[in-house]
Amino acid sequence: MTTLSCKVTSVEAITDTVYRVRLLPEAKFSFQAGQYLMVVMDERDKRPFSMASTPSDHEFIELHIGASEINLYAMAVMDRILKEKEIVVDIPHGDAWLRYDEDRPLILIAGGTGFSYVRSILLTALARNPQREIAIYWGGREDKHLYDLSELEALSVVHPNLRVEAVVEQPEEGWRGRTGTVLTAVMQDYGTLAGHDIYIAGRFEMAKIARDLFCNERSAQVDRMFGDAFSFI
Repeated sequence: MTTLSCKVTSVEAITDTVYRVRLLPEAKFSFQAGQYLMVVMDERDKRPFSMASTPSDHEFIELHIGASEINLYAMAVMDRILKEKEIVVDIPHGDAWLRYDEDRPLILIAGGTGFSYVRSILLTALARNPQREIAIYWGGREDKHLYDLSELEALSVVHPNLRVEAVVEQPEEGWRGRTGTVLTAVMQDYGTLAGHDIYIAGRFEMAKIARDLFCNERSAQVDRMFGDAFSFI
């Protein structure tokens, strides 16, 4: 791991609770798609955030930070970013990175800002093998929480092998995507998951339920399922 001081080059409020933050590290850095960094608040306080940018983005690091008054843990990080315009990060961390030795079909599953984790994996996988079969399931409470859906839809036009499934729990009038949960959507779409690599990011309980459902009812291989939350199961 490397500790780096980073300048904050931009902060964009994507929604009322999600911020897109770009960092310019002071020195060279490297990581695998799907790894995360730790924002150093002090010697004993380091807070994890997935990197939405890819390892090929050598000039910057992009974070998607969900922060609000009910998430003070992340809000404290945003306060520092906005006030000081500089943060210290510890990079890289995590074992749930994209495996490069496989061309198996990919299923990427994200809840909310878990999209930052799968975004890095998606863009890296497409760059390595544009023909790889990939399905991405992104869920949120409302459609506004799927803040980069237009980017995904544009990618699916360029890559016909990429299937985008947007799922919301509380659809507004006119919503054309799916409703419910991302896990239900995957279960509806696949009779078997035995041949797939699965990457997932979301709430802890979602990751645990996914592992149990997919392995027990759809024959997913537990050693081909990846997500940081699994390390706590």
